Amino acid sequence: MATLNKAVPLSAYTLFTRAEWAKLSKSTTDMLSPIERAQLGSINETISAEEVSDIYLPLSQLLYMHMTKSVQLHENVNHFLQKKTKKVPFVIGVAGSVSVGKSTTARLIQALCSRWPNSPKVDLITTDGFLYPNAVLEERGLMKRKGFPESYDIGRLIRFLYELKSGRAYIEAPMYSHLTYDILEDQAQKIIEPDVVIVEGINVLQVNKKDRRIPQVFVSDFFDFSIYVDADEEDILSWYIERFKLLRNTAFQQPESFFHRYRHLSDSQAFDFAKDVWSTINGVNLEKNIRPTRHRADLILKKGAGHKVKEVHLKKM
Repeated sequence: MATLNKAVPLSAYTLFTRAEWAKLSKSTTDMLSPIERAQLGSINETISAEEVSDIYLPLSQLLYMHMTKSVQLHENVNHFLQKKTKKVPFVIGVAGSVSVGKSTTARLIQALCSRWPNSPKVDLITTDGFLYPNAVLEERGLMKRKGFPESYDIGRLIRFLYELKSGRAYIEAPMYSHLTYDILEDQAQKIIEPDVVIVEGINVLQVNKKDRRIPQVFVSDFFDFSIYVDADEEDILSWYIERFKLLRNTAFQQPESFFHRYRHLSDSQAFDFAKDVWSTINGVNLEKNIRPTRHRADLILKKGAGHKVKEVHLKKM
């Protein structure tokens, strides 16, 4: 961290404790029912009414403020230029480590944004769909580097975002199956005239430094607002191991699961296997490629025990 002098640290962010952030909400109503919260949660992350009211309602209201200002600026510019152009989607990026809960955060944001006063059409895509197929990764010797920058077709992702921000009415995004651990070659997500698009993935704030064949345009260049979901690595590792054990008893039991071979692991074997995968793959990726992008985000949600957000860091304007 840069310092003006030894006593005065400089920061581009304003820090809010959980209590301070919760006070910012103008609504005391839980806008998500218990059934909705259960549907939006994950296998090892439940969403409480308190988490919605304290953290995600103020965040939704902040995002709404940014979106409405964007719409107003578009109208003012149209008036100034004497043009009638259609407003392109407001794009929100959500980044963070494997198992930190960024997918749950993205789903919560989607649900709350769809309840904004203007009832916008909100789509959510994940960058998992832009991974290279397993056959390509095998051919290139990258299966054990899955999730690292070189395992993604960044050119295809950039083209998708170009089309999105160019105002195309219909776009297709590739889809990924966490069950088969591969791209769904015969399926695509249809994006039709969205007002808001949430782009979630571990790589959305990364910059392309290695492949000079790709123009130096970054995924985050297309974002109107970006969020990084953060936590101490000790907590993330604990959540990763917990999730692996739960999946061992559920999804891994299905014959079509890529990890079907691990369905009979004992608790101690599952712990050792998951910890080894973390230390050799996911933890390395977090340290080298994911965490260094944290301070490119407009807002950082810092989680603690139980996936509860304990701090919010908002970039100064």
